[in-house]
Amino acid sequence: MTRIATTVLVSLLAGCASSHSGSKPNPPAPASGTPAKAPQPKGESGMELGNFSVSLTVKDIAASRAFYEKLGFTVVSGDQSKNWLVLKNEGTKIGLFQGMFPKNTLTFNPGWDSEKNTLARFTDVRDLQKALKAGGLNPQPAADESTTGPASFMLIDPDGNPILFDQHVDKAK
Repeated sequence: MTRIATTVLVSLLAGCASSHSGSKPNPPAPASGTPAKAPQPKGESGMELGNFSVSLTVKDIAASRAFYEKLGFTVVSGDQSKNWLVLKNEGTKIGLFQGMFPKNTLTFNPGWDSEKNTLARFTDVRDLQKALKAGGLNPQPAADESTTGPASFMLIDPDGNPILFDQHVDKAK
């Protein structure tokens, strides 16, 4: 499912002529895992977007957690007392965020595999941003391209759906 969603999103992004502005959430960054040996596979477009999850805006994180646990999801990271959790069911991940996002958000984490292991090689978020800008998209807010390390930017698709590119690790060397 993640590969299909990534392929659909990459096709959508490649076909967009512009993006709309949106507000940038700033959820806490979970600790990174141990370095992974294999590079992340590229999508059909050749663009490495990183680990994928859906970040859900919830009204009551405890009620949402209980609901998704009944569907077989288990908490893999986060802090419910700080109003955010990440849950997993096999290869599917969702984030529950109370009061942090204005809308449900597609989230990509460059530099991480699906288990939050830091990849030995990956496309830095600033390089992704440059490529998307060259393709006619306008990240809002944009990552500061003069920096290194963790950074993020956001796009809004033609239907108003926010897409967050949120890198928590240093650029691969």
